[in-house]
Amino acid sequence: MTILLTLIEENVPKLPRHAKLRFDEARKKWIINAPERVFELDEIAGEVMQLVNGKSSISVIIDVLVKKFKGAPRDIIAKDVLAMLQPLADKGFIIL
Repeated sequence: MTILLTLIEENVPKLPRHAKLRFDEARKKWIINAPERVFELDEIAGEVMQLVNGKSSISVIIDVLVKKFKGAPRDIIAKDVLAMLQPLADKGFIIL
């Protein structure tokens, strides 16, 4: 039985070995490339995933985005980041 992760701000997320983040020139989008799967990321998801490095906590990622997108409330960004990362964690594309 697989145990699903419930992400919180203290977690330090990373991609599993089989998944790679890259910019796809043909699509002009960031993608997560994995065996037999490709996840196309929208602009904001691409910004978030570029910060997922296995060293920074979700809280640090949120703080970086708050600085980058001045005027956006931290609680809204936090909610959006967790909502974006959680489905990827559920599918095994975000690990701790």
